[in-house]
Amino acid sequence: MVCYETVQSSNSLIPSTLPPHLVAVFVGATSDIGEYTLKAFAKHTKQPRVYFIGRSQESADRITKECLALNPEGEFIFIKSDISLIKNVDVVCQEIKARENVIDLLVLSQGTLSPNGITSENLRTAIALTHYSRTRFTLNVLPLLRRSAALRRVLTIFAGGKEGHPDTTDWPLWKMRKPFAVRGHVASMVTLSLEHLATEAPEVSFLHSFPGPVRSGIARSNDVISVFFRVLFGIIGTLVYMPDEECGERHLLMATSARFAAGHAAGVDVAAYVPLGEGLEVAEGTDGEKGSGVYIPDAQNESAGPTVVALLEWMKEEGLGAELWEHTEGEFMRICGSKVAV
Repeated sequence: MVCYETVQSSNSLIPSTLPPHLVAVFVGATSDIGEYTLKAFAKHTKQPRVYFIGRSQESADRITKECLALNPEGEFIFIKSDISLIKNVDVVCQEIKARENVIDLLVLSQGTLSPNGITSENLRTAIALTHYSRTRFTLNVLPLLRRSAALRRVLTIFAGGKEGHPDTTDWPLWKMRKPFAVRGHVASMVTLSLEHLATEAPEVSFLHSFPGPVRSGIARSNDVISVFFRVLFGIIGTLVYMPDEECGERHLLMATSARFAAGHAAGVDVAAYVPLGEGLEVAEGTDGEKGSGVYIPDAQNESAGPTVVALLEWMKEEGLGAELWEHTEGEFMRICGSKVAV
């Protein structure tokens, strides 16, 4: 476990070690973990420019006001969109690319626990948000991320470390399954996709985090599964939840520390401080090697263990990553007529 004091020490060095005017994109940040991380980023960076995407203008107005109170020199730009639709993802990305030549950080946290919704593009809403939308965002802005001299980082927040054996006959999950089987299937899709993207852009680091128990409105729908988890969270939440601020600070560490860098180190130097006698080492990637560029950090900022590494290795040996990527590109072609936005 990386102690919270170490997290705070690393984040406190951001203003003095990272350049001003960082450009970040937060998708799904009008509530919950995305919001907590956005506020931590606003608090610690110098004159950032942040694009954040969501559906609620009311929440966006509140968050903009709170971020400006944390950092009056920052610029916080809200783009209202339903990004469960892949075509909307392209529109949002084109708007950002028209304004920016470089993006330093992409944070993706959009999602829902509801298993029943189906988008107008004929995808289940839950998996559209967690896999297809996130992958499309990353593909669209990857050229701008590769130009960053400061971070070059993608952080997707879902269920890293909870990967399971996916059903390769049903990548889009049209068949109903038990919740934990769904989580394992989709978690594997997210991590395998990041590993593919890393082969295209090895100088960019990719993280798939598991935030642990955190106060969240992800179960706000009225389907059976969401109601179940909402009741469960209501009963035990106050006993197990990580504080909102700590959740944001821990995800900011993932977004900015060289502990999770790729290639030559980018981010806050892990050797720049040793708080309370504890150093912060470069993390092990999904291949079990330190500094390899694709990471699965847990709620305490530690890497996934050997069991997950072995499962991912087996999936790669079986060609599941290539099979998933072929499927994903096929869905993008079906919906948008191109593999990436043009």
